Amino acid sequence: MRRRFLVLPKAATQKQTKSTSQRADKNGRVTATAAAASGNGFTDFVEVEEAKAEYKKRRKTQLGLIRKTDKKLLRQMLYEMVLGRVFEEKSAEVYRMGKIGGFCHLYIGQEAIGVGALTALEPNDMAVTSYRDHVQAMIRGISPESVMAELYGKGTGCVRGKGGSMHMFSREHEFYGGHGIVGGQIGVGTGMAYAAKYKGTGQVAMCFFGEAAVNQGIFHESLNMAALWKLPAIYICENNVYGMGTSQKRAMSIASVAKKGDAYGIANEFVDGMDVMAVRDACLRAIERARKDSLPTLLEIRAYRYMGHSMSDPGNYRTRDEIVKYQERDPIRLFQDSLKEAGVFTDKDFDKIHQEVVEVVDKALKFADESALPDDSELLTDVYASKP
Repeated sequence: MRRRFLVLPKAATQKQTKSTSQRADKNGRVTATAAAASGNGFTDFVEVEEAKAEYKKRRKTQLGLIRKTDKKLLRQMLYEMVLGRVFEEKSAEVYRMGKIGGFCHLYIGQEAIGVGALTALEPNDMAVTSYRDHVQAMIRGISPESVMAELYGKGTGCVRGKGGSMHMFSREHEFYGGHGIVGGQIGVGTGMAYAAKYKGTGQVAMCFFGEAAVNQGIFHESLNMAALWKLPAIYICENNVYGMGTSQKRAMSIASVAKKGDAYGIANEFVDGMDVMAVRDACLRAIERARKDSLPTLLEIRAYRYMGHSMSDPGNYRTRDEIVKYQERDPIRLFQDSLKEAGVFTDKDFDKIHQEVVEVVDKALKFADESALPDDSELLTDVYASKP
């Protein structure tokens, strides 16, 4: 039986109200010459029906990308998306049981962004992100056991239980956080790109942030610096429509985040974040621009988070009908449909992948449950202070 991998928030939401989302003009088109030549012009949409129409128009292109992509990579991409979904579902479950403490921000609904973007990087490229970081950490190579143990605050976690949900980190995998301050990682990512250029390593730096971070000064300062110094930086705005409980239309005077790059002369593009192949394709163009010409790119990748901002968010600012409507374009479902239509995989393959993922997540839970808390000596490890 085919699996849908859909999750609805547990909390009740408002009574249904008529949507008042407005569609911006076509100001989210690709501005970079290389991207424009590809013929993939995306409009800045909010409404689900408009998103469906856009997807239908480029369906042939998407299937073509799948047929040109290595089958092993396609399987890896689907596996990573399903792993992210099941891992986050289980994280929510054990959080409610009290096994995970503190804040916990889930990635459910945004899997196509992390997978499409991070699988386009080379292993030695660098990535930095916000507090919604569990799935991205695993895509970069941090094991599910290590990530789950970190959520549990155990000594076997990727930062020995001292980071928790918001601060995954691995120098080995060039994954530099997990940052809790809104927009704080944008400056860090810019510095990483500067270091790569200064040292001539050939690396690119990919920086993820939410749309609410765009209203922070660090976003504008960083883009200005990246353009002036021609840095190999890729700025990815994961626009999931809501900054905590505030919709974008109530917080941002200009609907298109992508077009903000024009103010700094930076190549920019609007991408459908429910289409993993579209995300990967846009990121490959941005990576080539960064590596070949040492030029930055701003990508606005629009998705929709099914859960609240964090596990403590009841989601009273949106309707259940709204969530269900967006789930009609679930990124895993869209990818499976395309893989099946392209003749790459079957329902039997999908079920096998799901079973593999369930076993991996169960193993991660067992590992976290059985791991010990950090040793008392860890209280003073990695703590730096000057002598009085």
